[in-house]
Amino acid sequence: MIITKAKPIEEILPFLEGKERIFLVGCNVCAAKMKTGGEPEVLALFDYLTGLDYNVIGWAVPTAACSVRSYESLVEKNEKLKEADCVLVMACGSGTSVIASILDLPVTGTNDTLSLGGQIGSSAINHLCSLCGDCNIGDYSGICPNACCPKSQINGPCGGSKNGMCEVSKTSECVWYIIEKRMKTVQTLPILNKIKPPKDHFV
Repeated sequence: MIITKAKPIEEILPFLEGKERIFLVGCNVCAAKMKTGGEPEVLALFDYLTGLDYNVIGWAVPTAACSVRSYESLVEKNEKLKEADCVLVMACGSGTSVIASILDLPVTGTNDTLSLGGQIGSSAINHLCSLCGDCNIGDYSGICPNACCPKSQINGPCGGSKNGMCEVSKTSECVWYIIEKRMKTVQTLPILNKIKPPKDHFV
């Protein structure tokens, strides 16, 4: 699941200057779960902008903004999109890019994309994967230090962690403290004796 947070409205309004017909596109997968682009959030933004006298001519919430087949597939149920002169996409950066690639219109996103994460029950979990293309999460019993460590340490904690707490995010546990606890529990700690080479970020 892609973790997003809504941008402040003050960052979005400048994009709308001079635009006469605004169309909103949400996302019924990740953004809906994060409450940053599902139908309730799209309708709330619709009402908010309309209240500011912006002309919002329509909205759509495709199943996944990052997986739209074509311009035609998007407008089949949303004829008003043909009349728009700009589009706000309430999705992640990927969803916004996909929508932009099929429209000859100015497009911008209303969200900041934080990371690839997950969800357990109603709780969203951030920074589970950094999409590095060189995955060795099995070496750490299912926890990715590249994604979870602010310094992307892959061979152990930095010198700044103290009493199990992160030097950078002082209110968070050091991921290496978490990794060690988990690997002790599942009896895989000896794997950490092997030094890992630097990640190849050009894979």
